[in-house]
Amino acid sequence: MNRLKLIALDEEDLAVISAHIQDAVLKAGDIGYYPAEKRFVVAMNRFVWEAADKSRQFERRRSVLHFERVLKVSSTGFDFRRKDQVLSLLAAVFKPGERPAGTLELVFSGSAAIRLEVECVEAQLSDMAAAWETGSKPGHPDTENDS
Repeated sequence: MNRLKLIALDEEDLAVISAHIQDAVLKAGDIGYYPAEKRFVVAMNRFVWEAADKSRQFERRRSVLHFERVLKVSSTGFDFRRKDQVLSLLAAVFKPGERPAGTLELVFSGSAAIRLEVECVEAQLSDMAAAWETGSKPGHPDTENDS
């Protein structure tokens, strides 16, 4: 499978990235904020949803999601200092403010979230070379569970 590389410059683009990062897993130590560069970075093990319906062999890929033009970061529901804490990413959602600015929220399971105050939507998701087979497909209580 080809490596995924997506760019988001508006809410619709971000919805596409959000669909691809659903059920990604990561550790709190995989998250970095670089205020001088206005950059926020998340390394993750992404479930490869785009291939899940084509095969019963499922895959995860090491991927990096980064946001530019980030002015402020806040979080709830977990502690950044617990670097080994495992998080399950559910979605990335943009809530407009005074356009083009707004708040970008990364929603995690267990009511955890990271909020990024941004000048505008500017995100990129890139798969890295590392990929591996996984035995199950993530499921959710309100949808059909294939696990």
